[in-house]
Amino acid sequence: MQNATSACFVRPVLVVPPERPDKPEEACGVYAVMAADQPVANLAYFGLYALQHRGQESAGIAVFGEDDQVRMHKDMGLVSQVFDQEVLERLPGFLAIGHNRYSTTGSSKVCNAQPVLLNTRLGPFALAHNGNLVNAAELRHELADLASELTSTTDSELIAFAVQQAVNGGLAWDAAIRQAAGRCRGAFSLVIGTPEGLFALRDGHGIRPLVFGHLGDTHQAQWVVSSETCGLDIIGASFDDDVQPGEVIHFRQGDPTPQRSRWIEEPAKLCVFEMIYFARPDSRFFGESLYSYRVRIGEVLARETPVAADIVIGVPDSGIPAAIGYSQVSGIPFGDGLIKNRYVGRTFIQPTQAMREAGIRVKLNPLPDVLAGKRVVVIDDSIVRGTTSRKLVAALRDAGATEVHMRISSPPVTHPCFYGIDTDTQDQLIAARLTLEEIAAHLGVDSLAYLTKEGMVEAAQAHSGHFCTACFDGAYPIEMDEAVRASKLRLEPAGLAAARPLAAAAAP
Repeated sequence: MQNATSACFVRPVLVVPPERPDKPEEACGVYAVMAADQPVANLAYFGLYALQHRGQESAGIAVFGEDDQVRMHKDMGLVSQVFDQEVLERLPGFLAIGHNRYSTTGSSKVCNAQPVLLNTRLGPFALAHNGNLVNAAELRHELADLASELTSTTDSELIAFAVQQAVNGGLAWDAAIRQAAGRCRGAFSLVIGTPEGLFALRDGHGIRPLVFGHLGDTHQAQWVVSSETCGLDIIGASFDDDVQPGEVIHFRQGDPTPQRSRWIEEPAKLCVFEMIYFARPDSRFFGESLYSYRVRIGEVLARETPVAADIVIGVPDSGIPAAIGYSQVSGIPFGDGLIKNRYVGRTFIQPTQAMREAGIRVKLNPLPDVLAGKRVVVIDDSIVRGTTSRKLVAALRDAGATEVHMRISSPPVTHPCFYGIDTDTQDQLIAARLTLEEIAAHLGVDSLAYLTKEGMVEAAQAHSGHFCTACFDGAYPIEMDEAVRASKLRLEPAGLAAARPLAAAAAP
């Protein structure tokens, strides 16, 4: 096997902002293309480009060639920084495995970039993982004999070594992947390239999304697997179906019918934050775009928390669909009150101290012509820490807003995530420490209200029972060791903001 990691053409040093944002930080993106006579590396590049919102720390592509070699390139940075046409031309083949990373287990270093590429008695395989294991320490102990071969600090590599161990122990690819999955607890959506084709798999609850589709006619057996449907759309692939929770799918080169089977049966529990915030609004879940769902939660929010105001604005970009829904139900006009600089955070130049103190204006700049003299309802999708939200409110007042009423299109985040979202320990979550009134005072708003959990579920319509809502209620669907729980859960039971009635200003 040739593990030909290309020379590093671009190795930017990502600047860590002085304070973390008020958002839960991204999961990863996984992608795979199996298509003979297609430039699969180029297709994977565009697929990862569409999934860039899911991880901006590193990117990688491994390609299986007709010469039985696997060539891989991965590095720190955005997809457009890690790859160029010259690099992609060095990755010929028929099967590509791609990954965008945001770290949840393992630090942000090039050694932790994916895919993971290992060799076995049956040949090489490449694995890309979205999610987080809650038994990583236990699995590492079980794989102690292989400890000297570990090159990263990620749980993803542990999954790959579990597959390698099963294959080298005598199992075929399908059985080995099933056995390795059975040793894992937590969230894992996987794409795995092997000499026998492409495998796609989700954990039993399906906490992280995974879909598949095809290029051209189905009889051509050109398959694409992506974290979201936007990764299919960008290369003109047709959507076929979700990889179901607890399902493993084997795509064979030249076979128009993938082999689908369940490796485990558990209740479906898709992360509800994929619906509210993480996934792109043009991605489709449960037969509709997330844009439609997010407009609908804004409509529910307006019915639950009316307020007298002159204009509704959304925090770009994820708050805008909910703001449109709020406007439609409330009758308050919608306007663009904030302009987002979509390239901030991609610069490698440190801002001045004065710019750091200005904070929110680096990313979001208010429009005084729109806001001056107005009672403003500002819609955002979540508040995690309360830092940037406070600066946003101050900036709106500086722009001339006479009142600022904040509405959040999700319930209060009171519990950390263990399944692939990088959230703080519980004592860092503002809604776990403060009452609703205290949060409103901290932010400097005239009123504050969150969407209720019941409203969030109502907006999901027929699929309301399919979600993991642990970050709002602490009902974790996957059991974990007490040491893992204690690492983040410091205030159990928590949720002061959620425990009180949601205050709102009087309706008109």
